Amino acid sequence: MMSCYAEFMPTPPSLTPAQRAQALEKAAHVRAVRAAVKAELRAGTLSFPDLLARADTDEVVARIKVLSALESLPKIGKVKARRLMEQHRVAESRRLSGLGPHQRQALEQATAP
Repeated sequence: MMSCYAEFMPTPPSLTPAQRAQALEKAAHVRAVRAAVKAELRAGTLSFPDLLARADTDEVVARIKVLSALESLPKIGKVKARRLMEQHRVAESRRLSGLGPHQRQALEQATAP
């Protein structure tokens, strides 16, 4: 039985093989940058305030989710990261670029060594 919504489902745009290859290359680059940033956070070579400063100038870093960045910090696991976000009223889906000034300041203070 077909759903009544099936006829209104939009079809994805058809891409040429060159466009598809370019999109795949861009996605791979974005994943690599995010993985490198998380590795720097884990190693302690990048602090959370430095990450926020980088997010102001780098669009790829700005699109990292706050929860993912917090979980990558040393001594902050999944539970503590969620607790921090809840305390400072940050939605789990929020990205670094979407943090307000008060949220940024509160998270910077909470993650300070």
